[in-house]
Amino acid sequence: MGDNVAYEICPPSAAFFGFIGVSSALVFANIGAAYGTAKSGVGIASMGVMNPQLVMRNIIPVVMAGVLGIYGLIVAVIIQGSIDPPQNGVSVYSLYTGFAHLAAGLCCGLSGMAAGMAIGIVGDAGVRAVGQQEKLFVGMILILIFAEALGLYGLIVALILSQNSFSCEVNQ
Repeated sequence: MGDNVAYEICPPSAAFFGFIGVSSALVFANIGAAYGTAKSGVGIASMGVMNPQLVMRNIIPVVMAGVLGIYGLIVAVIIQGSIDPPQNGVSVYSLYTGFAHLAAGLCCGLSGMAAGMAIGIVGDAGVRAVGQQEKLFVGMILILIFAEALGLYGLIVALILSQNSFSCEVNQ
């Protein structure tokens, strides 16, 4: 491969996209987790005033929202471990790999953020409803599971995307 072609395929700036993928996975997933935790927590606090014996039972939306942050952490660590540093002053990390890692980070992060928003809204309304009518608990849990699945889908696709790579050869 000629030097000019190698530089175009594996420029020193290619790692930037990989690191943006790392930060996107963690930041967006944690935004979703924080929103879901806060919104559900407000519902639990409101419901707990009228029905305090149900507070521990209705903590499930908060736990489910917290798992979304773990999804982002997993993808961020996997991508970060795949970013190759330059060897002998030459980048071996390709644009293809950088874009794949960016896509993986965005996939996990944005899916986690959407799932966190869904969990927060359902968790808030759900725990308030369960505080008034305990028979609604199973229905709330089912809806929360489907909301959590959105984040899990993003995690699975991000793991698949993070395995895409193209390595540039370093001439010794």
